[in-house]
Amino acid sequence: MMATPSYTQQVDGRRISVFDDLLATPQLAELHRILLQAGYTRSEIARPDTAEYRHWATEIPVANLPAMPFTAPTMAAVAVHAPSSAYRAYRSYVNVAHYGDMLFSHVDCVAGAGELTALWYVCEEWDHEWGGETVFFDEHRDVRAAVSPRPGRLVVFDGEILHAGRPPNRNCHAARFTLAVKLEPVKA
Repeated sequence: MMATPSYTQQVDGRRISVFDDLLATPQLAELHRILLQAGYTRSEIARPDTAEYRHWATEIPVANLPAMPFTAPTMAAVAVHAPSSAYRAYRSYVNVAHYGDMLFSHVDCVAGAGELTALWYVCEEWDHEWGGETVFFDEHRDVRAAVSPRPGRLVVFDGEILHAGRPPNRNCHAARFTLAVKLEPVKA
């Protein structure tokens, strides 16, 4: 599978790659149906200092990833985003957010880890008026990039970029599902 970014952005020299249409509509619809029925726990936190504001998540066992329809397109996009490195998934999970949820800024890895995050928006439809963007901050904590949810959109980015998922706006009655695959560099 050849993955071509719809667009790329940079924050403090770190690239963000956005891919569209990597999953066929029936695959996306089935994945959305599964996520609507999955069991979620209020267990995920953005940072230790925001632990009182847990949000809903469900884990996807890494051992199950090879059978998942999003895995091959994820790895193809990662290879385009970082062509000179190899990565392997070490965690995968789904976050679900609704209007009124608190989602905080955070990084996905420690400085220097070289990790990537691949983030899928799993929905069958999304209106731009519903909000739910993922925003990326520079070193001064100014928003320098934003990625809008779209059905089947994938964003691949450096896990060291400070970012936050925004919950849906009040006019949105749909859940905002993001499926994250955390990737670490493969040591030679």
